[in-house]
Amino acid sequence: MDFPKYRLFDVLSYQLEKFPKKNMLNAKENGEWKGYGTAEVQTIVNRFSAGLLKLGINGNNFTPEGSHKIAIISNNRPEWIFTDMAVQQTGAILVPIYPTTNPLELEFILNDALVKYIFVSDAALFEKVNSIKSKVASLQGIFTFDKIEGATHYSKVIETADEENLQRIERIKSEIPNSHLATIIYTSGTTGTPKGVMLSHSNLMSCIFFSKASFPFEDAPQNKVLSFLPLNHIFEKCVTYIYLYSGIDIYYAESLDKIVNNLKEVKPGGFTTVPRLLERVYEGIMAKGAELKGFKRSLFLWSVALATRYDNNKSGGALYNMKLMIARKLVFSKWREALGGNIQFIVTGGAAASEKLLRIFNGAGIPIYEGYGPTENSPVVCINRKSKGDSMYGTVGPVLSGIEVKLAEDGEILVQGPTVMQGYYKRPDLTAETIINGWLYTGDIGVWVNKRFLKITDRKKELFKTSGGKYVAPQPIENKMKESRYISQILVVGPERKFVGALIVPSVNALKEWMKQKGLSYTTTEDLIKNEAVLNLYKQIIEEYNQNFNHVEQIKRFELLPREWSIETGEMTPKLSLKRKVIMEKYKDAIERIYDVNSPG
Repeated sequence: MDFPKYRLFDVLSYQLEKFPKKNMLNAKENGEWKGYGTAEVQTIVNRFSAGLLKLGINGNNFTPEGSHKIAIISNNRPEWIFTDMAVQQTGAILVPIYPTTNPLELEFILNDALVKYIFVSDAALFEKVNSIKSKVASLQGIFTFDKIEGATHYSKVIETADEENLQRIERIKSEIPNSHLATIIYTSGTTGTPKGVMLSHSNLMSCIFFSKASFPFEDAPQNKVLSFLPLNHIFEKCVTYIYLYSGIDIYYAESLDKIVNNLKEVKPGGFTTVPRLLERVYEGIMAKGAELKGFKRSLFLWSVALATRYDNNKSGGALYNMKLMIARKLVFSKWREALGGNIQFIVTGGAAASEKLLRIFNGAGIPIYEGYGPTENSPVVCINRKSKGDSMYGTVGPVLSGIEVKLAEDGEILVQGPTVMQGYYKRPDLTAETIINGWLYTGDIGVWVNKRFLKITDRKKELFKTSGGKYVAPQPIENKMKESRYISQILVVGPERKFVGALIVPSVNALKEWMKQKGLSYTTTEDLIKNEAVLNLYKQIIEEYNQNFNHVEQIKRFELLPREWSIETGEMTPKLSLKRKVIMEKYKDAIERIYDVNSPG
């Protein structure tokens, strides 16, 4: 297969030829799993495309500016894939958006992309979009996947398909070049203004087949996977097409709360995840283990201690291997059963996974492979492999075959190859800063381990990721919070943590005044910031300003500090910018209190 010439939607004819499926896409409907076969999906998608043409979507202008844009904001479900492929086949460009995106950011994206139509999953999202519809001049209609009173169901688009437009779609499909944009994915930048990453069919097809060759995701028509990471994220979208081009059945989890039940029902061979979800699974397992008594408790703790020492590249010796075999049979078999009993791979990315966690799960016989890649690279750069010697804990693995990686003098990771994005939509200035002489400057800092495995050590820019794999831009949050008269200085923290926190220097004068009005007294500033009424005041302030941000960006806990940061004390530059690393090191004890579940706050 000369894959660079293929488009994403060619998977339908490819799958029909290689391994036609009865259960290509699957989801719960009325409490029962419903499967859509390859031929059925192809019919739905073709009619959906024809209906879009009937709505006036253009199918003959293959430029980023000239092609119509269609947005989708939805949970994972077959309709997401129907929409994605249907839009592609018309030559239009899909703009996927997180369901948790706040209204202000949603409004910006829809206006920036000049979105013509948007497809939403449920009533809550319909109301969110409908509330800003009047502020988006380009938006002509909203369609829903759920049947909602007062809203137009997406099936109405499919029903308008006629023979003329079905024939037009076949002609348009044959003319769409693989260089045409398949999607524009908006990511938050350090300024807080979303940037539209332009990815072509060729970008994504390259990533799909390089990943298949490197991991590998073998053609496995008998296998199935569970999908629950948001499809609007390029990682899950890319891996979806890897599954489809490999003939693997996809089952969509009902919700994050029901993943455990769905794993037991589906018994998948694998899934993709982020470290935070693995942490939650592990925390749940350890909590149950702590409830055990006597010999069972001792056996559980002994088994976990064994797995902590697991090394996939070095044998622990005959005695260790025998003990691990016993632990896997008596204890870890229950872990595998909880994941469906058939797990052959779990791929994790989006943030650094705990090396300890990787050792424990792999030692338990649950293979987890960590990878890495930014949206701008479609996204995969590296991944640990199944084959012996091709995986190393604490690294993101070897580079994919087909792309090049080098480190700049400052350690920044640079990537070159057909997977690198076309640029940022309407932002040639940012594109020129990010792609230089064909090399993508990722903003991540890394080192080589054994001259082969890439290890991510830092973020070059202030933008950081939580342990759930979501980007957070601290400056816009800080700027908004400082609008309060009670906040003098603030530093948002949370890289590789479960949630966003903050170090806050109160505006002492304003706070003293508030205390006086309330008839409250204090002796020192240290006493002031520990006062329960003061802490409640700041909780209210944080909650108020949190409404301006997406859930992942909202500050969950904070620590009040007694003294101003200054040039003299070393926390600020001569330009009065915060020295983030200096502050985080100087106040590391305060930061640990933020993330200590046993501390007040």
